[in-house]
Amino acid sequence: DIRLKYSLPTLSYAIRNIHFPKDRDAVSRAGRRLAFDEMLYFALGISITASKRELGEGVPFNKCSLDDFVSALPYELTGAQKNAINDIYKDTVIKRVDGKTPAMSRILIGDVGSGKTVCAAAAAYIAFKSGYQSAIMVPTEILAHQHYEDLGKLLGSLGMKGRLLTGSTSASARKKIYEEMACGVVDVVVGTHALLSDKVAFNKLGLIVTDEQHRFGVAQRAILKEKQKKAHMLVMSATPIPRTLALALYGDLDISKLDELPKGRQPIDTYVVNEEYRRRLNTFIEKQVSIGGQCYVVCPAIEQNDEITGENIFDSDLISQNTQDMKYVITHTEELKAALPTLRIDSLHGRMKASEKDEVISRFASGETDVIVSTTVIEVGVNVPNASLMIIENAERFGLSQLHQLRGRVGRGARKSYCVLVSDSKYEGARERLNVMKSTNDGFEIADKDLLLRGPGDFLSSKGDNNLRQSGGFEFKMASICSDGDLFNNAFSSAKEILSEDPELAMANHVLLRDEISAFICNTSTIS
Repeated sequence: DIRLKYSLPTLSYAIRNIHFPKDRDAVSRAGRRLAFDEMLYFALGISITASKRELGEGVPFNKCSLDDFVSALPYELTGAQKNAINDIYKDTVIKRVDGKTPAMSRILIGDVGSGKTVCAAAAAYIAFKSGYQSAIMVPTEILAHQHYEDLGKLLGSLGMKGRLLTGSTSASARKKIYEEMACGVVDVVVGTHALLSDKVAFNKLGLIVTDEQHRFGVAQRAILKEKQKKAHMLVMSATPIPRTLALALYGDLDISKLDELPKGRQPIDTYVVNEEYRRRLNTFIEKQVSIGGQCYVVCPAIEQNDEITGENIFDSDLISQNTQDMKYVITHTEELKAALPTLRIDSLHGRMKASEKDEVISRFASGETDVIVSTTVIEVGVNVPNASLMIIENAERFGLSQLHQLRGRVGRGARKSYCVLVSDSKYEGARERLNVMKSTNDGFEIADKDLLLRGPGDFLSSKGDNNLRQSGGFEFKMASICSDGDLFNNAFSSAKEILSEDPELAMANHVLLRDEISAFICNTSTIS
């Protein structure tokens, strides 16, 4: 019935024609059938994993009112945020038939500025109202400071005590934080990988939040989960992810999608220019500063001969014959200071000490600096509502999703904002991607384009690993989640129908299917 529903040939036809096809159509039909089989096995495998995961017991949160939390917010929640918070509430509060609370495993996937942090704050507040602590782990110190500052004000007004724990936290301060966490004085701790230390112990850990950014793997989440095995898990991804890729990456997590931007957020006007516009671009920087705005300038590397921080998504020979036109943070900062002597210009990059970075960001946030020249270190964690102009040098060297993340650093306040992509590349593929940025501000649409143009490996990693290996330990041979999105969704629908009838694949007509899944997925511990 599945074959007929999706017009798929028999397996014997597929195998015969993938090797000895009668014509091109036969090859296409054969490949489609074999790809569907892979997707179906994968869908069944992670669906079974998810169903067994739901049996896990979580710490019991109590029913509580969120009226005080909502009243403390300086803005109105979007419909998507309300839905996500309701999902979290149901996951952590609603009891099963046996009277126990299932352990939440949920991911918030949202566009730039969609408000994931406030959803995490709501989850921490629910935990607090039940007498439990929360841990929020983020990938960089800049982002940790940003979250701590934002959450501290909100949660502090609700009577919650927070702490910040990073690699640069002094030994004396670290010791005190350890003690406060262990005795339960701290309600929320925001930190980096420092939270994974063996010395970190909680009194009553009830919620773990990880800001994913594709930088925390399953193993790292598991280390934190060992602090309290029954703690609820909330993962946040600031990169909009197409549904097919989300299912592949996070098949063991429930998904909440934040696809609305806060009210009053203005769209960012995006332009693509070449080096001939340099004089006009400098004039535009002066104009934005003259009316009270601020500017980011992003370069692909710190200085010449350094590793490029962009994603190098194409062979560099196709982008330019050499690196003479490359912009580097160190030299470009001096160029801008010479061209714009009346402006206050600073630089920021990963080679600086954490304290130096914090000082630069602080000056920019307080308005003491007009222009900040940076690498992609400002891609996450820098929230300056007054910033109104983002200039990305050598923009062809970045992927669409990374460009979108960088663009999201502006337009966060009431000012009309702009993004200028500077590129001299004549390569058609690069121009096509940059034109996508001009045409839309929708991160999910951009992610779909990025996935189609670059493939899942490049979409997720700057190293361009085209073999997307899932947490189950396998890779697709025939299927492509880039171009076979409809087939992927059909496979998940079929898997849902099969498991609704036979959750354990125990029926006689499903025994062979069960064996195929076990052979297909290396890690079969969840399929007993």
